[in-house]
Amino acid sequence: MQKSWLPASLMPMLCFVIWLVVALQMLMNAEPHNVIGRPAKTLSTSTPEHSPSGWVLEAQGQVPQPPLTPAAHASNLVALPNNPQFSLAVFWFAGSKEAQPDVRIAMSLWSRQQQTWTKPVWVVDRLSAGRSLGKGILHIGNPVAWLDQEQRLHLFVVGTGLGGWAASRVLHLRQPSADIDLSQAQFEVMGQLPLGWLWNLSHLVRHAPLPLADGGMVLPLHFELGRHYPVFAWFSPSGEFQGLKRLSNLKRVLQPAVVAQDASHWQAYMRSLSPHDKVSLITSSDAGVHWSERQELSLSNQDSAVAVLKLSQSNTVMARNPYERGRSLLVMNDSVDGLQWSAPQTLVDGLPQTEYSYPSMSWADDRLWVSYTGMRQGIAWQRWRAEPAAKAKP
Repeated sequence: MQKSWLPASLMPMLCFVIWLVVALQMLMNAEPHNVIGRPAKTLSTSTPEHSPSGWVLEAQGQVPQPPLTPAAHASNLVALPNNPQFSLAVFWFAGSKEAQPDVRIAMSLWSRQQQTWTKPVWVVDRLSAGRSLGKGILHIGNPVAWLDQEQRLHLFVVGTGLGGWAASRVLHLRQPSADIDLSQAQFEVMGQLPLGWLWNLSHLVRHAPLPLADGGMVLPLHFELGRHYPVFAWFSPSGEFQGLKRLSNLKRVLQPAVVAQDASHWQAYMRSLSPHDKVSLITSSDAGVHWSERQELSLSNQDSAVAVLKLSQSNTVMARNPYERGRSLLVMNDSVDGLQWSAPQTLVDGLPQTEYSYPSMSWADDRLWVSYTGMRQGIAWQRWRAEPAAKAKP
């Protein structure tokens, strides 16, 4: 008779551990009851109908960089429609180099009066975040902002411990009050999002939330410990975490960017690690309850983040790095339905080995705003005006 490799006295303990792991995994993937299925917020305003040739570049430049920070990456734009002083805020991480201890999250604001970006201020660093959480944070990065129904800004930031980005957590910061001067960059650390049973590890954030009709939002995230797949987190109108749901069985996609074609029909576009070098897409027809995988789009992409923004009932725009040129070329495409896309329009065209990547887009002051990483040294921005194709000027 073959002897067991495990003593009989330990077999019940092993069975219990296996049962516990399976149960926790099932609990983590369970659907958040009474949370999913809430309709998305529909657009209250629309841009003029236009073709890609109808975009006119009005202005462009560099967001001011904090002193003594030679590196910058992963900007995120958020519109401030009810703020009398500022049109937009932009957040990014800056320091000596990505994943270094001195990296911090910076913020700049677009002044309505001065028509320029304000001097950047620091929002949070790893040491202050660690003190608030009561644990060590080695590095921080990838900020994403959201404006709640009380007009308070929330900020979600990736924070790492041992193990690098694959062992990341998502930190949640918030303005104490909407009455506080935004330029003072006062944010309090609310905690880390409860995203998994394994110490909340290996979830990262990159793209803007999807607003919901009730004032809440859905935050797109991805998991990347060993495999990569998209997840969504639901939040209440005041910013309380309400639940988490995995979206797809795909295992080589990350950084979902989500838009709603209407209240119930949602689309999530993802950076792909597959050898096909195409933007991946999953769709939902019931406000995020169920998701279907679609064939990869005709749009090429080489392992780099894409940004997608719904502008009107018949127009969606995407910014991406095409596979043919990698991150030295950043382009924009238009779509009526989010499935068929126009020919690309160039946003920035660099020399080989240059990098213009990680775009973010927002609509403010009747204009399309784009920010992106420039050479890993700073954050560049552009402002575009939409005109009917017949009126567009070269």
